Amino acid sequence: MKINSLKLTNFRNYSKLNLNFSGNLNIIYGKNGVGKTNLVEAIYLLSLTKSFRTRIDKNLIRHGEVSLKIEGEVETNSVDNYELIINKEGKKAKINGNVVSKMSDYITNINIVLLEPEEQMLFSASPQVRRMLLNVEISQLQKDYIKYLNSYNKVLKQRNFYLRELYVNGNASKDYLNILTNKLIDYGSKIYEYRKIFIEDINKYIGEKYLKAFGDGNLEIKYVSDYNEKNLEEREELYNKNYNREVIMGKTLTGIHHDDIIFLLDKRNIGEYASNGQQKNAIFAFKLAEIELIHEKKNIYPILILDDLFSALDNEKIGNIFKMLNKDIQTFITTTEVEKTRDLGDGKLFNITKDGIKEGI
Repeated sequence: MKINSLKLTNFRNYSKLNLNFSGNLNIIYGKNGVGKTNLVEAIYLLSLTKSFRTRIDKNLIRHGEVSLKIEGEVETNSVDNYELIINKEGKKAKINGNVVSKMSDYITNINIVLLEPEEQMLFSASPQVRRMLLNVEISQLQKDYIKYLNSYNKVLKQRNFYLRELYVNGNASKDYLNILTNKLIDYGSKIYEYRKIFIEDINKYIGEKYLKAFGDGNLEIKYVSDYNEKNLEEREELYNKNYNREVIMGKTLTGIHHDDIIFLLDKRNIGEYASNGQQKNAIFAFKLAEIELIHEKKNIYPILILDDLFSALDNEKIGNIFKMLNKDIQTFITTTEVEKTRDLGDGKLFNITKDGIKEGI
């Protein structure tokens, strides 16, 4: 999978931009604050319809404008044109000029793996951040996953509202709550299975990738869920046991919205025991495993984005990683240190300055 060209209109600091990329290595370099990350953010946004830097879409629109457009020619088994428009009405996605009615039908088409500096915060962040990681990665592989996730969140909101209604009105019927609970378990069980399988699949690769890239240590991921090792009846009983507390608190205390993942290095929680270097290494290994998993499931290699690469790892480890990457993987690197990229292979250089972008040194 490769993105051959990218066209931006009113995205971030870019009023108009049209670029053609190498099918292999693309190095985007320049000083801090000139728009390097903005460029790879646009590729990510075109792929997944969401930014990895903000949840507020209007922040992506160039100051003073009312809408943005990102267009890209993407090559897989065929060459297709993708388009994403964001304005005050929301988002509109097109493939070959045809509007895509469901975003879940769009985001499984362009597979992308991103590594950016903020991801090291994964280990100290709340479980919600780690669940978001799962949601992004699984949604690229399973079209139905987002559908079930959206349905789950809708029912969860309804159930929490009705729990508050039960607290205020003690005579309200519990029958409706039972209906919502059964729906929540149904959607939650489907999401749980997708997450469980994804973690199992990642664990087939992550240990080997960690060892090859970084020398020693046994890395694996543990999936933590209320639903672990419980059948349908046992899951239903969890909600029954929590009924009184849930009514008092006005929220659902059990379910996949409390899921978490734990990275274990030699059986110890990386978030609690590992050094900053080991944490960075673990994230890299996860991304390398994800590349292999996408190739296994879809028989294509995803687009790889390495934002601010040299702030994360030293040259030796970066060299080890690039030796492990298949040459068919289209890679985008942003950096302030272009001289450190000379040994990574041939590709295109894009020099970004406050005056614009030019190819080459």
